[in-house]
Amino acid sequence: MKADAVRGHLDGLLLAVLEPGPLHGYAIIAAVQRRSGGVLELRTGTIYPALNRLERVGLLSSSWESAAGERRRRCYELTEEGRRTLAGERTAWDEFTTAIGSVLNPAAAPGLTS
Repeated sequence: MKADAVRGHLDGLLLAVLEPGPLHGYAIIAAVQRRSGGVLELRTGTIYPALNRLERVGLLSSSWESAAGERRRRCYELTEEGRRTLAGERTAWDEFTTAIGSVLNPAAAPGLTS
């Protein structure tokens, strides 16, 4: 899938994969890829600036963690504000997909005519 298609929805994607709990960068990339059935492949150069920005605006917090025998890595998790923002992102996404679906497939939209 083209990167442009994801660009406007990156924040929502990142917040959604962090909803269950903290993850480090590569685990976030893997979660997006897994949840999308392999269609979405985010690059580190895309997600790390976004994660840093989301942390700066208070939607994420991070901490350094190290597992046995592994190097330290930064793990990110949602803040309460991040959870509220994710709920808003989901509502906006539902409204957006309904509107686009009504235009692309008007026969499936109840009560609408072309």
